Amino acid sequence: MKYIFFSIALCGLMFVSCNSHTHENESGHDHDDAKLQLTAYGNEWEVYAEADPFATGQASDVLAHFSLLENFKPLAQGSVTATLTINGNSVSQTLEQPTRLGICKFTLAPETEGVGTLVFTLNTDNGKSEVTVPNIKVFADRHDAEHAAEDALIASSNAVTFTKEQSWKINFATAQVDFGNFGQVIKTAARVQSATSDETVIVAKTSGTILFSGDNIALGTAVATGQKLFYIASGGFADNDLSVKYAEAKNNYDKAKADYDRAAELAQNKIVSEKDLQMAKTDYDNAKAVYDNLQRNFSSDGQSVTSTMSGFVKSLNVQSGQFVEAGQTLATISKNKNLFLIANISPKYIAALSNVHTANIRTTDGKTFSLEELNGKLVSYGKSAEGDNFLIPVTFQIENRENFVSGGFVDLFIKTLSNAKTISLPNEALTEEMGNYFVYVQLTPELFEKREVTIGATDGKSTEIKSGLSSDERIVTKGAILVKLVSASGSVDAHSGHVH
Repeated sequence: MKYIFFSIALCGLMFVSCNSHTHENESGHDHDDAKLQLTAYGNEWEVYAEADPFATGQASDVLAHFSLLENFKPLAQGSVTATLTINGNSVSQTLEQPTRLGICKFTLAPETEGVGTLVFTLNTDNGKSEVTVPNIKVFADRHDAEHAAEDALIASSNAVTFTKEQSWKINFATAQVDFGNFGQVIKTAARVQSATSDETVIVAKTSGTILFSGDNIALGTAVATGQKLFYIASGGFADNDLSVKYAEAKNNYDKAKADYDRAAELAQNKIVSEKDLQMAKTDYDNAKAVYDNLQRNFSSDGQSVTSTMSGFVKSLNVQSGQFVEAGQTLATISKNKNLFLIANISPKYIAALSNVHTANIRTTDGKTFSLEELNGKLVSYGKSAEGDNFLIPVTFQIENRENFVSGGFVDLFIKTLSNAKTISLPNEALTEEMGNYFVYVQLTPELFEKREVTIGATDGKSTEIKSGLSSDERIVTKGAILVKLVSASGSVDAHSGHVH
């Protein structure tokens, strides 16, 4: 059986009464509305059940709600078996499908008094799963069972009822409070730049007039390796005319080839010495090397400039018809796949930089990503202040999985390691009112207590909680703002029962 996490308030017995009332004496008052509130967690499912108190020989209805922990959505299909086991004696009931979306209604009549377990076994398309609710007590007398349920009443003046049916309709989740390492956070801005391995600069190999190879070369244009981008024409210049050089090289090559072919033929008849033949071959090889180089990179029209990598045109440094010198930058080609995030931070953090282990990145549209989500890493950090700004450069590398723009800026939350343990929550779990911060603590999966907390540092995704929570509590991590709206509307009585 899979490892089971469970949470049962007050030894697993809680109840909600449809109408609040006060005990005047032990006789003559009605317990028919007393309910047990049972909550348990498995590896895959949350179970929240409202049950009649259990007594031997009497049938008890169990209304169980099943939420998938992955997304807190209701059970839609699959069979569910409820098994109540007391002192080795079991009673069970199987439903082939939920009674209605997310809800299964069972009727169990235990025959043995004592303390045992209630196990829910789910068979769905994803396989078999079990959730165990421990410490289920069966009484000999129904009246005693109802009294025990009443004594387990839980109430809070700041509680709000938010039913499972409501939570199933929204992006909702709860989670155990995270108690772990939350080191120092250095918040700064970082400039986005293409990684050095992802950019190449196209330069002119000769002087001349630049001509674009087509009408589709512009900023952002996608290019392939070997694609022609420009021509550099030097024809018409009094000095350094490329067409003249090309013609000269071709003539020299043709002459050297003819001389070598003739010398090779005469050498067979011993008319030309081996020395003269070798000299003719050397002249031919030299002329061929010059001509081949010009032929590969030039034509009678000029130098052909091609892209040395696939990517896009990040920058254009020339205009058509412009005169360029050999070695001048014509364009920059970028893959934009790997990016550098370069931040400059205060020297006071220099000691903390040796403990940097990760970072969170927040884009201008408010999305936040961890370094791990972007397959990133810390590349380097400076050991001294840079230039005249007295700041320390820190560089991270990420994969561009989220359309980051090279040249833009992002918010960077640099996280350092710490041995200190503290509570932290997802930022979405916090609500704010007049500068004060609140969370909603789960009393039952349908009852939540509004709790003020004191916050500390944030890493862009989570926030440190200095006071107001304990590590064994469960809180609303998604949908807290909607729980707040229900609470503020006053449309639901926080002390009222929930009837399905």
